[in-house]
Amino acid sequence: MKLSRSVSWFLLAFGVWSWFIWISFVKNLWQDGSGLAFDDAGDPTAYFWVHLLLAITSFLLGTAVGAVGFRSIRVLRKEPTG
Repeated sequence: MKLSRSVSWFLLAFGVWSWFIWISFVKNLWQDGSGLAFDDAGDPTAYFWVHLLLAITSFLLGTAVGAVGFRSIRVLRKEPTG
């Protein structure tokens, strides 16, 4: 399957965006002071584990989608224009 240039760039941008957003989220989750992510003893709660799993899944999907876009851009650049 051949992807268009605009779709390829969109997929790459989505992968980069996904990493940026979820890294920020995990930093905020780790530093949570509201009591949602960690209990009074400092142990992670179910909220923490569920959201960490969501973040890891999004990292993996963002990486896969971004890789498809990146590989497609590389293929399109090697093709002769015209």
